[in-house]
Parts: sequence; C-alpha cells; structure tokens
Amino acid sequence: MAAILAFSRRAARAVRPTRALSAVPSVDENVDHLKSEGDINLSDRRAQFTAAHIGDETARLLEEDATYFLHQTLSTPCLNALKGAAGIHVEDLEGRKYMDFHGNSVHQVGFGNHKVTQAIKDQLDDLPFCTRRYTNKTAVKLAKTLTEKAPDPLSRVLFAPGGTSAIGMALKLARYATGRHKTLSMWDSFHGASLDCISVGGEQVFRGNVGPLMPGAQHVPPPDDYRCEESGFPDAMASAKYIDYILEKEGDIACVVAEPVRWTPYVPPPGYWQSVRASCDKHGALLIFDEIPNSLGRTGTFFTFEKFGVVPDMVVVGKGLGGGVMPIAALIASEKLNESCRRVALGHYTHEKSPVACAAAQATIDFIDDEDLMANAEALGAYSLERMRALMGKHELIGDVRGIGLLLGIELVTDRATKGRAFDAAESVMYAALERGLSFKLTMGNIITLCPPLTATRADMDAAFAILDECIGLAAEERA
Repeated sequence: MAAILAFSRRAARAVRPTRALSAVPSVDENVDHLKSEGDINLSDRRAQFTAAHIGDETARLLEEDATYFLHQTLSTPCLNALKGAAGIHVEDLEGRKYMDFHGNSVHQVGFGNHKVTQAIKDQLDDLPFCTRRYTNKTAVKLAKTLTEKAPDPLSRVLFAPGGTSAIGMALKLARYATGRHKTLSMWDSFHGASLDCISVGGEQVFRGNVGPLMPGAQHVPPPDDYRCEESGFPDAMASAKYIDYILEKEGDIACVVAEPVRWTPYVPPPGYWQSVRASCDKHGALLIFDEIPNSLGRTGTFFTFEKFGVVPDMVVVGKGLGGGVMPIAALIASEKLNESCRRVALGHYTHEKSPVACAAAQATIDFIDDEDLMANAEALGAYSLERMRALMGKHELIGDVRGIGLLLGIELVTDRATKGRAFDAAESVMYAALERGLSFKLTMGNIITLCPPLTATRADMDAAFAILDECIGLAAEERA
C-alpha cells in the first residue's frame, strides 16, 4: 500500500507542468472547461482512484509510461494498464474485467473477433504489404463492398491509415471541387486531432491555445434540443435555418462538415439534415458527414445518415472499420467529385491500400452482416432507452436520456430546471462504475455515453444498467 500511495503522489505531481505553462492547468485548478471530449486525468479524483485500485506491478508500468510519453490531458498519465481484451470485456493487470462500453468506438464486432484476427493472419501469409503504384485484390474488394453499401451517387473510395487523415482528404477534395476554401461545422464536434481537423472541430481541449487555425473555418451550434437555449435558439431546427443564413450571406463556403449524430449523443430532429442538405444544394456547398465513430451498424443502419433520409456528397468511416485491430479509414465520395482530383494527390499515404488492414475491414463488414448485428443494435437500443427512461424516473440527477441504436447518453444535471452540468457527480458515477466492472466515456463532462459492442446482449445491458442504477444513487447520496 505504501508503494501505491507513493505512486499516487507522484501521479498527482506528474499532471502538473514541469515549468510554467498557462495552457496546462494543475490539478488544483478548475478544469471543467477541458471535459468536452471526455474524462480528463487532471482531477484529484483520478489520482485518488488510481491510488486505491492499482498494485505494485501496475504502478511501476504507469510510472514508466508517464516517464516516456508526452503528458496530455486525455491520456498520459494513464488510469490503468490492460493485459487483455476479448468480446465486450477488457482486463487489467490485476485480473479485473470490465464491460467496455467505450472502446474508442472500434469494437462494433467485439474485441479480438475471431473472424477478423483470422483474416489478418491469412492476409499476412498471402500479401503483407502493397507498395506504391500497385493495387491488390483485398483493397479492391473492400472498396467495392463499401460502394455497394453506400447509396448512389457515393461510388468512389480512398483509404487512409486513420480517420483524421481521411477527414483531411475530404477537406482537400471539397476545395478542389468547389474552388472555395471556407468550411462550416459544429461547435462541440470532433473530427480529428491534426491542425486542419481541429480547425473544423469545435472542442476547446483540442483547439484552444494553439494559435492561428485554418482560415475560413466557421462554426454553428449543434442541433441539441435539450440545450438549444444555451446557443440562443428556440429549438434544433433553428440551427438548420442559421446554417442556410450563413451559407447565403457568405456565398463561398466549400462544405458543411458534421457528424450526423454527435457522441453525446445529439440526435437531430426529423427534417434537420434534409433542411441542411437542401441549403447546401442551393448555395453550392458540399455536405460531408463524419461517421468515423458511429457508422458500421451502430445506429441500426450501416451508415448513420440512412436514419435521416439524406445522402451526403462525402462520408468518412473509420475506427471500427479495422475490427478493433487494424487502423484504417475510408473516404467515400460522390461520382461527380472524381474528376476534381485527377491531377492532384489527396492522400498518397504509405499504407493507403494496406492489404492487411483491408482484410480486417472486409471481415468486420462480413461479420456485421452475417450475425445481423444491425438488427441487434436497433432492438437492443430501443430496449436500452426504456431502461434509461426508467432510471430517469428514479434519479433526479438525470436530466435527460437519449440514444439511437447502441449509441446512448445519460445526462447528469445539478438541477433539472436549470440543467446545470453535474461534473462532480458524473466523475463519481464513472469511478464507482469502474470499481464494479463497467467502463464508459464521459462526454461534455457530465454525459454518461454508452457505446457497447454490437455483439452485446440484453443480459449485458441489464448488468450495465444495474451498475449505473447503484452508482447514480451513490452519487446522489454524496450530494445530499
């Protein structure tokens, strides 16, 4: 125990800057403004949890990790260390298993999916790498599969090693196709961590204190009916009208970039995206959907935009595309955009047509289809919403519940009338749930975001909601 406590003190010191940096707060400062993307490692509660739940071996590894990796608020220093991941569970070095309802959005088919890992092994024996200027059967097959999944006119594909790179390709293609450079995107959105992506993204923890960002990047409030009054709109549809207003007044915006459903999740009302689509068409802007975290069946359809009856000019998918093993993303674009990049290079990435990553992706899609995981996401999501509404009826801490398929959110508030964000209560629930074997992400600092594998069962969800019921009750007792 002495070693654990000693590490806790070292971990608390580790999150402090080694020299005066105004952009990096110490654990004693208020860091609520950094919580838009997830739970952060700058809080005292994090150090307390680590001290109470790790052994000597984990403490040594965490300290070594903190020694060699750059410290950043959402990862290093880390919470814990893993030794295994299978199905819906991750396992730490102490042998404790957690239902992972976070998974960085890569685990649609579960961790260590046997079909995915076997496809990777087979491909390694066949063709491990495809050098520049050549193609390969596996990459072509995956491209064909994705275009067959996508509705017309989405018929052209480019692969990239990750979602950030694929968003970058989409932004470049929009410039080439329209001859314009301006973008319109959402506050609170996330599209990747590179400089171009944080320019169109809307989270302070990524874009703050960096300096000049990409010129022409404009933002509008997200379509969040629950908190629309914070942006001065009466409802989410007013945000769509505002987009039309900006597109008209600017007159030279290349593209609207958005997540059809944000991870909180914000589920736009019916007609929202139809309105935005019509505005883009009227004003000559392209519509780009970022579905990196929530496509591949999570919402009950292969692409999230299918839920809203629109087709974008481009859609980007990634994260779970590699089956939770291989990094790969894809830009799927309208046929009309093909000529725009004939004399330029959008990506030209070393691993652009990686046969191993493409094999993992093809196996992932096949498994989703063969196991009917989209139907499971639809049915289990509806059941989960019922369970969440029951929890809301029981706990005053819950201000709102929402979801689409197996992308679910429980918003904790200090008071239902004022909708104040219950940051402390959310942290309390998260760490209490971890103690009981459930891992999830906090978004915006107060929203319990549940993103289970599409292989989850009703029994899995019941177990998770039983843990949440207990932990939310404990957090309410702390506040009393």
